Amino acid sequence: MRRVIRFTELGRADVGLVGGKNASLGELITRLGPSGVRVPDGFATTADAFREFLAGDLRARVAEQLERLRQGAPLAEVGAAVRAALSAAPLPPALEQEVVDGYRALARATGRGDPDVAVRSSATAEDLPQASFAGQQETFLNVRGEAALLDACRRCFASLFTDRAIDYRERMGFDHLAVALSVGVQLMVRSDLGGAGVMFTLDTESGFPGVVLVSAAWGLGESVVGGRVDPDEYLLFKPFLADETLDPVLRVSVGAKRHKTVYAEGGLTRTVETGTEERAARVLDDAELRTLARWAVEVERHYGCPMDLEWAKDGRSGDLFLVQARPETVQSRRTAAVLRRYRLTGTGERLVDGIAVGEAIGVGPVCALAGASELERFPAGAVLVAPITDPDWEPLMKRAAAIVTDHGGRTSHAAIVSRELGVPAVVGTGRATELLADGQQVTVSCAEGAQGRVYAGRVAFEESETDLGALPSTRTRVMLNLADPAAAFRWWQLPADGVGLARTEFVVAHQVRVHPMALIHPERLPAEERRRVDELSAGYPDRTEYFVDRLAHGIAEIAAARWPDPVTVRTSDFKSSEYAGLVGGRPFEPVEANPMIGWRGASRYYDDRYREGFALECRALRRVRDVMGLTNVIVMIPFCRTPAEGDRVLAEMAAHGLARGRNALQVYVMAEIPSNIVLAEEFAARFDGFSIGSNDLTQLTLGVDRDSDLLAHVFDESDPAVTRSIERLVATAHAAGRPVGLCGQRPSNDPQFTRFLVEAGIDSISVTPDSFATVKQHVAEAEKA
Repeated sequence: MRRVIRFTELGRADVGLVGGKNASLGELITRLGPSGVRVPDGFATTADAFREFLAGDLRARVAEQLERLRQGAPLAEVGAAVRAALSAAPLPPALEQEVVDGYRALARATGRGDPDVAVRSSATAEDLPQASFAGQQETFLNVRGEAALLDACRRCFASLFTDRAIDYRERMGFDHLAVALSVGVQLMVRSDLGGAGVMFTLDTESGFPGVVLVSAAWGLGESVVGGRVDPDEYLLFKPFLADETLDPVLRVSVGAKRHKTVYAEGGLTRTVETGTEERAARVLDDAELRTLARWAVEVERHYGCPMDLEWAKDGRSGDLFLVQARPETVQSRRTAAVLRRYRLTGTGERLVDGIAVGEAIGVGPVCALAGASELERFPAGAVLVAPITDPDWEPLMKRAAAIVTDHGGRTSHAAIVSRELGVPAVVGTGRATELLADGQQVTVSCAEGAQGRVYAGRVAFEESETDLGALPSTRTRVMLNLADPAAAFRWWQLPADGVGLARTEFVVAHQVRVHPMALIHPERLPAEERRRVDELSAGYPDRTEYFVDRLAHGIAEIAAARWPDPVTVRTSDFKSSEYAGLVGGRPFEPVEANPMIGWRGASRYYDDRYREGFALECRALRRVRDVMGLTNVIVMIPFCRTPAEGDRVLAEMAAHGLARGRNALQVYVMAEIPSNIVLAEEFAARFDGFSIGSNDLTQLTLGVDRDSDLLAHVFDESDPAVTRSIERLVATAHAAGRPVGLCGQRPSNDPQFTRFLVEAGIDSISVTPDSFATVKQHVAEAEKA
């Protein structure tokens, strides 16, 4: 009987022998190691060794306790009794000797007398495509010396019967005594001096398969996995990872990283606070991210399924390593045929915000717990509020209506488990345990994009399902209006033909927040405003790079979500009153009596009062297309009053490297002013296409303030003055070989208006994602008529 086997002798077919975790490590070393994927060496005890340990009288005592559980005995009582029995039992002498021999072999290979190792549990039924046992058993880090190693092995064996492991197997229908446990002994990577984290080969919230999501923190990776730290988060676009000329990094979010896990004296680990510089700095640079993401894609390709991986960076050598790999088991199990969506229909006082996990909404009374030891007082259907969670919390998490934590990111324990359970969670709120009171009724919403929100009371919401497989095909392209980059991936399954309108101003308002001219001329700001600008742009030696970087990454996420379909990005169309609301905006904006028809859109771009700000927008767009490679981005100019104004804007763009036609760049113009219709032929000679902004076109054609309640009965996009303008534009544009689209909500509310657009020969209709299915049906019906 083989009791210990080196990783180099193992492969993924050996799950029954050494468990999923150890079999996977062996697979990585033997199959992907030759191609450059680094994995620390080690060995594993076998399932046979565990069965030898758990035999005879010991097995009978364990079976007796498990029978008591089925008869209603408390889980905590049964679990404690089983673990006590296993902890008191000695390891078989032959197994003990083989573990020591394996450890000594690692010592010889590394040239170190007592190498520090990680000792991890690996159950023989874990990490299967249909279930994840991740975190169910124990892991011990910085184990040094033979005696400490043998003790850690015994503790791993006992951890097969932690309360959380017993509960999980009961829930998943696994036979407790049919599961064996292998112990993996792996050389430690000195990530306590570097950093560590996790990776997923898809977007964990939406299941979008085109990206690699990397979470990173200083120190050992347990702080990230356990949710004890708010990590950095990076997003990389898979299609461009292999091209060294392109930048595949779509998102860089620097987390607070207030703590890190490091080595403790005498073995094991401790948690310490990070310094100010560590909190502000990135854990990984772009080159390291590309290396990790390439490895992740290699592993995914090799396994043939989305993967959940752990990585570590050695602070002494700077080398990167993969230390665990398992199939991703949440998004990959979801069916693509049905799209389920939640939407708030009511309002409530917003109590706390954090990172949204999932897309659902949960309602219930708050039950705030300081630790898993209080689980007995947690009622089913309550909202769990806690500082963090770890695997010990899992028996009660499945009873929660929603989960809210102070700390943790998208790859923390609370996030991973809540996804698997289908329970909405808001993590990393900072102060939920302070602000939410026991018994208080709350609504936890993850249906509003990347930011999760907790509202006071029971806020009304609705749930809907869309059968994507039943949607008809249409000649007329049906596209999406998108604004929030963080929500773009949520709609990747919709069979849309691209994005007809991506609003730059949303990215500026929510991710940049600073007026571009305030970054260029901070000397013109009052002291307090300048302080806020400096605070937001901290970490960027050149303040303007802050604007360019944030805007480029926001646009890039939207473009990547629909690659290679076209994504039409409208340059900023704030009114002066809206620009003034940005940080540092007031000194650069006039006070206008009617901003709606004032200094907006194209008229700003060549004006000396904003020309430098538009140059930053151009730099961001050029970075997205030329540096990041997302050439599916089409640039669209809003509120362009005259052909001469169009010429001036195009000249400004060309001066900043965005010449129409260069690198296949197309430039569209919004058709939202009557002059765009009257002079459509002249505009068509300058631009590659038109997009009708039906709200402004109706407003300016009928002379009606679209926001006026008094005149709401007059504002009608189907008025003949408007519809004839649309028909004329389509005919003129098509004669010049230019496409015409419309972006607006009227088609989703009015099938007759959709029929009119189709009959007029419109090339595309762009609507909000939640209206997509309805409009697709309307278009198909109109095309049949």
